[in-house]
Formats: sequence, structure tokens, C-alpha cells
Amino acid sequence: MDSIWTKTASPPSFETLTGDIETEAVVIGGGMAGILIAYHLQKKGISTILLEGNRIGSGQTKNTTAKITSQHSLIYAKLIKEFGEEKARQYARGNEQAIKEFEKIIKENNINCDFERKDSYLYTTKDKKGLLVEWEALSRLDISAKWVENTKLPFSIQSAIMFPNQAQFNPLKFINRLAQDLTIYENAMVNDVHHNKVLLDKATVTAKHIIFASHFPFVNSIGYFFTKMHQERSYVLALKNAQNVDGMYIGIEDDTLSFRNAGDILLLGGGNHRTGENSSGGRYDNLRKIAQKLYPHSEEIGFWSAQDCMSADNVPYIGKVKKGQCEYYVATGFCKWGMTTSMLSGMLISDLIIGKENKFDIFSPKRLDVIASGKNVVKDGMQSIKGLSRELLSIPDTKIEELEKGHGGVVEYDGNKVGVYKNQEGESFLVSIRCPHLGCQLEWNPDELSWDCPCHGSRFDYKGNLIDNPAGKGIN
Repeated sequence: MDSIWTKTASPPSFETLTGDIETEAVVIGGGMAGILIAYHLQKKGISTILLEGNRIGSGQTKNTTAKITSQHSLIYAKLIKEFGEEKARQYARGNEQAIKEFEKIIKENNINCDFERKDSYLYTTKDKKGLLVEWEALSRLDISAKWVENTKLPFSIQSAIMFPNQAQFNPLKFINRLAQDLTIYENAMVNDVHHNKVLLDKATVTAKHIIFASHFPFVNSIGYFFTKMHQERSYVLALKNAQNVDGMYIGIEDDTLSFRNAGDILLLGGGNHRTGENSSGGRYDNLRKIAQKLYPHSEEIGFWSAQDCMSADNVPYIGKVKKGQCEYYVATGFCKWGMTTSMLSGMLISDLIIGKENKFDIFSPKRLDVIASGKNVVKDGMQSIKGLSRELLSIPDTKIEELEKGHGGVVEYDGNKVGVYKNQEGESFLVSIRCPHLGCQLEWNPDELSWDCPCHGSRFDYKGNLIDNPAGKGIN
């Protein structure tokens, strides 16, 4: 399930850290956000190292659809209602600056990453009421946009809002070039952070500024973000012989589809669900049925999935979370728009570290807006309680021998609950179904042969190896 980005970009390799070192700033996480934060810090004269637990770009960055846009679904009407017009303008202005910064960096460094300016469309095929509310909000904020009723999509729409002059690119080609000029250590899994020390298996990094850019902050006490976020998954097919839609598209309905081209390849996305809630599977199959209907002569050349941190109030958490002997910063909760907000993270966090004032406090991780986030915090809390309580329920009736080949699930084994995947050869792989993060019961994801946590989104392969945090270890 490699993305087209993985197939078209080979990352440089970096050595593993084996001794203790000191630096001004350390960035944890080598995805788009981490690379851009380290890049901006270095440009501003801050001695910085980056620690990546695997290879750079090997997490969520390789699975993005790589849209660089300030059009983030139905967001601006919500921002005005919950934060006011001034902070809504901050959000728009920050994301537009991020798009310009991408173009500037690409030109300055002569990066060949298939960067293209493209219009971005927010469309509906059903009720345009929500789109009209968003249109009014855009008008109040003086955001450049256009109301359209015809697009190059392969079906009729009710209406759409077009954001002109947005962008798209190949994210791995981009970070691979930037990484060459940074101090990076790979296979450098961080186990914990204690005061101003970042602890690895065979090394310790001491720094004044510690930046968590690891998708989901894995140290619970740093901001308690597990109480403010959940994670969601979505799926993508790469199609040849499909269509040039000449833009980037996302619908506003729950069963929405996403479209964009990458050269002569069409990326068709959809199937969104909360992580840990895909026990029935069929997400890829459903996309394939849609592809066959819309593009009967197309050829599937790839498929993959992505995971996104969803903040309680739909705004990313970017900035300082703790000050004392050392300073902690986070970049998380990107709500499916990680490319633009990764750049914003680099710009804002580097400004904060050098003491430069910025006017984007809407992104502050210290913000508290009960109206905006209260309902979602309660909903996420109830989901966690549900996930924790599953562990206390009765032992399942299913036995290992009753599980069909090619299937996985929770079964009874020696009087205990265990997770089992049985491959096509009949070999069984047993794992604990207790998430090591906070103990929620894991659920089987048949589309990806993985064990997923419905509480906070940690994921593990069928052998129990860690795929996605906030868990810091596997279940095997």
C-alpha cells in the first residue's frame, strides 16, 4: 500500500544517534511539520537537530494527498461563530502566507517537487445551505473566492466555492531536498522527555527548546492532548486513464469524495471514519466501485490510507505549551490539512523561539474556548470510556479455530481475550488487544490488517508492531 509519492521519491539516509549531545533546539518527528520547523529554526540561526524514529517522511507525510490550500472544508463560518472575525482572519491569513512560503522556499532552493498553482473547490451534490453560509463568511472576511455551479467533476453538482491560486506538489520530493541541509538522526525513537532531556535507547539530547512534531504528542503530560483530539482515517486510490479535473476538490457531505491530479494520475479519496471504527471494512472496495462507475476505463495503480489528528475545535494546536527550565512546543491537530499547517508550524514556532511577535494566537495550544470545543471534548471522552469499558466485558464466544483464513478478530484463548489474525495459509498471529497508551481495547481493521485504538488512534500491524502513535511501543 505504498503511495505514489513513495514510489517516485527516494529519501536520503541519516545516521543513528548513539551518544549524548546538546543543542539549542530539538525537533521530535521527521515528517513535513518536523522538517519545516527544523528548516525555519536553522534559517534563523538556532542550532537544531531533528530526531526521527524511523525514516524521514515515513509517517503521515507519505500518505497525504498533498494539497496546499487555505480552503479547509466548511471552516470559516465556524471560526467566526466560535472565535470572532479577527481570529478567523488570522486563520485565513496564516494559511495564505504558508502557501506563499512554500513557493518561496521551492524557488530559492530550486526544488523539483511538481509544485503547481491550482484552484481549489469546495462542492456539494445535495443541499447547498451549508455552502451558502460559508460563502457569506468568506465575504465578511474578504477572502478571495468565487461561487460556481459547473466544474470538471464527472458528475453534476449543486454548487461550489472556488478558492483561486492554491497549490499542490509531491511532498516527499520537497522534504527530501530540505532534509539534505539539516542535522537529522534516523531510527532515533524517543522514549520519553524529562525536563530538558530527550531520552532515547542509546542517547540523550539536552536542549532548551523541545518541539513535538510527531503527529500526536506522545507524552501525555505535555498539554494532555489525548483529551482534546481524536484521529480519523481516509483512503485513496491512484488511477491512470481517468480524468484531468484541473483543480483540487473536496465535498461537504459526510460521504464526500476528494479529487486531484498528480501528472497523468488521478487521486480519488474518501471513506473517512474515526480510527478504530472500521470493523466491517470495505473502504477500498467502495472507492473501487465508485471509480468503476465514474471512470470505467481507468486502471488502479496504487492505494493507501492516511491518518489525521482532529482537534476539538477544528483548529490546529501550534505553539508553546510549557515554559520553565526548558520550553516545550507542539504542532498537532491539523484536521486533514497538514501541508499548509505544517508550514505554518515552522513559521510560528521559529518566531516564538527567537522572540519575534506574531499575530496568530488562534493557533495557540493554550487557548480555551468552551463553546467551540466543549461538545467534541465530551464526545471524545465518551468514546474513550467506551473503549476502556470493552476490556471489562465478557470473554468472546469465538475460538481461534473458528476464525476464517484471511480474517482477524477478538477471540477467546485460554480463558483470555486476545486479538488474532489468521493468514491465508492458516498461520495465526496473536496479540494483546489492550492499547499500551491508556488501555483501551483495540479493534480489527480488515482493510489494512491492523489493530486500531478507537480512543486515541494508536495503530499496530497484525504482528503487534507499532504503526501510529500516541502509543510508544507495540503490543507483541
